[in-house]
Formats: sequence, structure tokens, C-alpha cells
Amino acid sequence: MSEARIDKWMWAVRIFKTRTIAAEACKKGRISINGALAKAARMVKPGDVIQVRKPPVTYSFKVLQSIEKRVGAKLVPEMMENVTTPDQYELLEMSKVSGFINRAKGTGRPTKKDRRELEDFTAPEFMDDFDFDFDFEE
Repeated sequence: MSEARIDKWMWAVRIFKTRTIAAEACKKGRISINGALAKAARMVKPGDVIQVRKPPVTYSFKVLQSIEKRVGAKLVPEMMENVTTPDQYELLEMSKVSGFINRAKGTGRPTKKDRRELEDFTAPEFMDDFDFDFDFEE
């Protein structure tokens, strides 16, 4: 039974773009194997379930093959199985929808698109129904 380093495996199956980013995620405690936090050098074997925390979602992957050489995107389904629960994807959708309303502090000014979406969202709907000007003269 072959084993592979967790950082190399995550890079090889394209969970992370670079091995450095994968190792950094391990160092920050965002990776766990079968429920236990994992360091970058931890070995994985087929059957292990890996949780990857990329806020707001925690992805889960089942190791089908342990590899250390990067493979093409078409071969990834043979190496791992995505076992992320549907409620995690629901969280992702909710954060996309509410992204521009409760903006995280320090993320900068809203873009013009954000501002327009916010104005459309907060503008009272009944104001659009009038197509005449009020005449206040007596």
C-alpha cells in the first residue's frame, strides 16, 4: 500500500495551486485527516478522508490513490472522491448571495457594481411606479 505526503497529494490532485500553498494550509491548521489536524509531512493512504477548510466551507475528500506526481484534471476523479456534504455548498451559495450586503471590515470600498446592487436592493420598489412630477404650486 503506497503512501504520500499530504501537501504533495493535495497539490497533485489540484486542491491547491502550489505545494507551498498546500503546506501553508497545513501549518495554519486548515487541513485534517480523519478528524485530526495534519502537518505537511503527514502521510495519507487510500481510504483516508481529508477535510480542507477554505472559509466559509469545509471540503471533504476521500483518498482513492496516494500520488505525489501532479496529474491532469481528467485523472483527478480516479485519485480522490469529493465527499463534501450538500449543506457546505449551501453555505457557499449563501455567502455568494449575501457577499455585498454584510461586507467584511477592511475589504475596501464597494465597487461600482457592488454599489449599484446595494442601491437596487435597498431602494423602495414603489418609487418606480410614478412617471409624473409632483406639482406643489397652488
